Amino acid sequence: MGQYQRLLLIVEPDLHPSAAMRRACALARASGAVLRLCVFVQPPPRTHLWGAKNDEVTIQGYLHRYRRWMVEEATMLREEGLQVDTEVVWTTHPLLDILRHVEQFKPDLLIKDVTFEPLLKRVFITPLDCHLLRECTVPVLLVNQAEHGLPRRVVAAVDPSDPHASALNERIVQTATMLAGQCDAALHLLYACDLSPAVNGDTALLAGAWDDEFADDLRESLHMAFINLAERCGVPAERRHFILGLPVPVIHEFVDEIEADVMVMGTAHRVGLERLIGSTTERALYALPGSLLAVRG
Repeated sequence: MGQYQRLLLIVEPDLHPSAAMRRACALARASGAVLRLCVFVQPPPRTHLWGAKNDEVTIQGYLHRYRRWMVEEATMLREEGLQVDTEVVWTTHPLLDILRHVEQFKPDLLIKDVTFEPLLKRVFITPLDCHLLRECTVPVLLVNQAEHGLPRRVVAAVDPSDPHASALNERIVQTATMLAGQCDAALHLLYACDLSPAVNGDTALLAGAWDDEFADDLRESLHMAFINLAERCGVPAERRHFILGLPVPVIHEFVDEIEADVMVMGTAHRVGLERLIGSTTERALYALPGSLLAVRG
């Protein structure tokens, strides 16, 4: 698979070196990609007090320290041999401006630090990170921590139980394979197989069909679907992991067990109650110790 050509790093407004910056620089160094550092600066909380004074001169003065920091950072990175450019964007709608920037720059990967939000706040206000998972058209790498600059173990989490998701599953594996290849990392394939929807399903209960034999047949069918996907994607047998259980706890335990650096998962457009509750990928975002690479369905 090809090398990364363009990487977009969303720099945190506090302008401190971060885990995402470390990961982005390591990936740019390994792939030879152009790295764009972009900070989206929102008006400070006291802006409403400025009134008419919030003009172009005031804004440019406020942005001066951001531009100066970005220039200094880019200069140091260029001295290390990286191809770097920078951009400072004044915004009152960060999500829209980030998505617009992605459309224009067309990066292979968008990289950002995870912004931790209290659970109660997330119930009422969807965090920017979750919006990016749902709406960004390119893979999004959200970094909790980057103990190693380049990932050493990459895990592709798939769900072959849904025949309509076959294209997304293969895209997840392809994205994980591309990342692992550029980092010389080990690629693992994980299926956290949750049988509870079948246990609670109306069909099985109304037919009186839920018994040990039915469970064994279902588990075997899902396991075979997983094996077929792994075969198509060329994942060796020793790196295929079929584990029964609820997805988020299984994923968290597996990441800890093999000390995975990046978990690659899929996202899909959701509406109604399903959107309110949040996808498995969004719930995993705040539970994983490493990084989450999300691929949109």
